Amino acid sequence: MQYTNPVILSDYSDPDVIRVGDDYYMVASSFNHVPGVPVLHSKNLVEWELINYVLDEIPFARFDKVCHGHGAWAPSLRYHNGKFYCLIPFPDEGIFVAETDDPYGKWSLLRPLLTGSGYEDPCPIWADGKCYVVFAFVKSRIGFNSKLAVFEADEELKTVKGDYKIIYDGHDIAPKIEGPKFYKHGKYFYILAPAGGVKTGWQVALRSQKIYGDWETKIIMVQGDSAVNGPHQGALIDLDDDGGKSAFMHFQDMGAYGRVVHLQPAKWVNDWVICGKMEEDNLPGSPVDFGEYPVAIETGARIDPNDEFDGNKLSLVWQTPANRRAEWYTFKSGLRLNCCKFEESALSNLPQLIMQKVQYRNFSVNAKCRLNLVNDGDEVGFTVFGREYAYVCVVRRDGQNYLEIRKGAIGGQEDETLAKSQPYDENSVNFRLSAKYENPNLLTYKFSFGGSAFTHKFYAQRGVWTGAKIGIYARSATDSKGYATFKHFRVTCTDNRIKGD
Repeated sequence: MQYTNPVILSDYSDPDVIRVGDDYYMVASSFNHVPGVPVLHSKNLVEWELINYVLDEIPFARFDKVCHGHGAWAPSLRYHNGKFYCLIPFPDEGIFVAETDDPYGKWSLLRPLLTGSGYEDPCPIWADGKCYVVFAFVKSRIGFNSKLAVFEADEELKTVKGDYKIIYDGHDIAPKIEGPKFYKHGKYFYILAPAGGVKTGWQVALRSQKIYGDWETKIIMVQGDSAVNGPHQGALIDLDDDGGKSAFMHFQDMGAYGRVVHLQPAKWVNDWVICGKMEEDNLPGSPVDFGEYPVAIETGARIDPNDEFDGNKLSLVWQTPANRRAEWYTFKSGLRLNCCKFEESALSNLPQLIMQKVQYRNFSVNAKCRLNLVNDGDEVGFTVFGREYAYVCVVRRDGQNYLEIRKGAIGGQEDETLAKSQPYDENSVNFRLSAKYENPNLLTYKFSFGGSAFTHKFYAQRGVWTGAKIGIYARSATDSKGYATFKHFRVTCTDNRIKGD
């Protein structure tokens, strides 16, 4: 059975993956979006389903408002003594830990492990009866990067023992090294990490027989003649209990599509692991376009972007850019979005945006909505959101509803109205989107609504450390009892309809 990369064409940045028995689990960055730190499951490393989140909310008061690009960065996941541990760095707050004995169930509340600003990408290892955590540094917070450090913790990751120690300086041969992952294979400890930057970097391996070094360095994967820029942060996975077979997963930055996930073969040669396609045993590998399933089973698992809103909660694909509030929505004959007061004009800081990741190269969306706008200033809409964004909305003015198209940018003060209709008298609206892949960094789209196509061409923009997102919202300029009820949100993959994709 053959797979094609990327195995997840969606924005699961900084993936970390482990095997527990016959199951594989992944966590990824979520930044300011909640619920936070997605948990995914697979039986074969190719087909994945979204099963849970580690965080229901971000437990710092400032995340009740939108804090673009802040929040949960590059978590790690490990299994030890019957428990799953997730270490989550918040670059302004420190390194925190959540745990569970069931990744499908409730995770513990976050507890602090190492507080302070400027720490990122922590990963633990248990060895010789002790626990050690490796991590990197955020230059914008602490003034430097390209270094890795280790501290000792207790076995349950509740306290730090002593100060951290810098164990590696990559300025000369591994600049911008970050995202370290700890492993033990044979007589060596290993740290796998990306260097050189997200868009043009490479993968390195460090090895030492002692936790604190000295550490040898080897480049183990480069872009080579592949189209996979980076390739960036990821995880080495043992495919069997004796460590004889391995695979490697990492992300590639694809602009508006986000940081998509690739699967690479991995081979141990002379006590070094080489990832991707190998030309010679001593040279770094390069990313493959396709390969054989590491585990020869098919499950049909996938991440479903559709929601019929026929239950009593949002499906797992939905996130908001700030901690949720109960008054934003309820379920009554669909998803009822209340027109909660928001005094700013720009959509960029609206906390009640309900959004999901882009999941296909080419796709269409149909979101059916029933209108019950009451006050002037009540508004409901559909958006493609990033650093620059556009949205189509129904807004109430002078006692009548109007259809409008607007665009704006994160950090902007006012959104620009591009088109508006005559009074719209229908009591429902279908928001539609068609999106087309043009190249790995370019996703074009157009809206249609109210039976009339809006033909201006838009380009989706990446967010702050994320890909573009698609979603819906309601808001009002005043305290209002208005609302809009979404009956469904249907996403259709149109890859097979587009030639030359």
